[in-house]
Amino acid sequence: MPLSSQELSQQVHSPAWALRDDAASTLHRLSREQQIHKAVLLSFAEPVPYQVELLLHLTSSQWRSLLHWLDISGLALYLLDRLAELGLHSALPPSVLQRLQQNMDDNTQRTRGMIDESVALQLEFQKAGLSYAVMKGVSLSPVSVPSPELRHQFDLDYLIAERHAPEAQQILERRGYRLYAVSGKSWEFKTNAAPYVSMKDFYKDLPSLAVELHLEAKTSESSRLHRIVHREICGITMPVFSPVDLFLAQGLHAFKDVCSAFSRSAHLLEFYRHILARRDDTTFWRELRAAAESDLRTTLGIGIVTYLITSVMGDFAPAELTSWTVATLPPSIRLWVDLYGQRTIFGSYPGTKLYLLLQKELEIAGITGKRPLNQLLLPSRLPLPVRQAVLNETLSTRISRYCMQIKHVLARLRFHIVEGLRYAIERHRWRQHLDRLPL
Repeated sequence: MPLSSQELSQQVHSPAWALRDDAASTLHRLSREQQIHKAVLLSFAEPVPYQVELLLHLTSSQWRSLLHWLDISGLALYLLDRLAELGLHSALPPSVLQRLQQNMDDNTQRTRGMIDESVALQLEFQKAGLSYAVMKGVSLSPVSVPSPELRHQFDLDYLIAERHAPEAQQILERRGYRLYAVSGKSWEFKTNAAPYVSMKDFYKDLPSLAVELHLEAKTSESSRLHRIVHREICGITMPVFSPVDLFLAQGLHAFKDVCSAFSRSAHLLEFYRHILARRDDTTFWRELRAAAESDLRTTLGIGIVTYLITSVMGDFAPAELTSWTVATLPPSIRLWVDLYGQRTIFGSYPGTKLYLLLQKELEIAGITGKRPLNQLLLPSRLPLPVRQAVLNETLSTRISRYCMQIKHVLARLRFHIVEGLRYAIERHRWRQHLDRLPL
């Protein structure tokens, strides 16, 4: 039954809602802003914890800051839906409620447009006999995403057999897409590429579309494409990952996010919901363990993400998962999560470099990063252009593009200098913490 703000407040001050020791040990390390961000994620827990009351007493300036973080973290629409479920959305300031509801309406239209485009593309893929699978997006619903329009999606992702990539490219080009970038086995395509999208248009259904093809060379039984299942989604039969592969892809994507300067907390919420949805499915956990236990990156990656979510939401994952993931984490990695995990996921954009401390411990454990630590600490290359040059652009457009790029470069330079110094200071403290670990 939905709680009123008065009922929630009464529960907060009852003995049953006393501050737990583990929460108290974390609370003093979080800034007020980070505590507010944490309250957002905690609002999805059952029963509703005391920290949610923070969201009912924010100032206008705190709401402005929080709304920006909600957009960047991907939690804005999830929060609106959750507060409505709890009967607390009416406690929001009218301007905040109106803003979030408008975002919801815009993203609903945007999602419908992306689904229509995905259906059209897939019908052509299927007509051409391509071997492919839908990644993320609608395949996450309803297990970890209650409804597709609650998720802010940037592009359409497909895993495709490498031998079929040229044909897929031809199909995309016939629909107006152009190859925009290639990164390893990922090809990014865009159509009507907008030179710049402001935050006010973040949820709008713009004519610019993006598609990513992720190439898979293997065709044996070890290939995810060999294990696809078919689901009826949005009026057509879509090939999607098997339940085990879907869980692994989602967990490792969240792990990759944690190992970066800024982590989208929505990925943690979605993985949390996925685990809860499978909690009592012993057959699933047995199949997952058989498929993934031998892979070090998977065991440590999912272990880190699960342990991090547990540090916020409390115990939620079944022993069938934690026994071979969380339980196998090296003490130094557990320590990083305890000391820096919440500061990292509840920080503001563009984040911190504290993840480099984790990357060092992962390397010791046997998992190497894609880039050396020294390159991540101070990159030797300029950042990619914020806006791409367009054909026959005017002089004013070119000047605007150059000015925007200069601002971006200066912002990134400031980030690397400030967070680099902070990292250097924290690294000294980190070594002291490591020295105190039992041998």
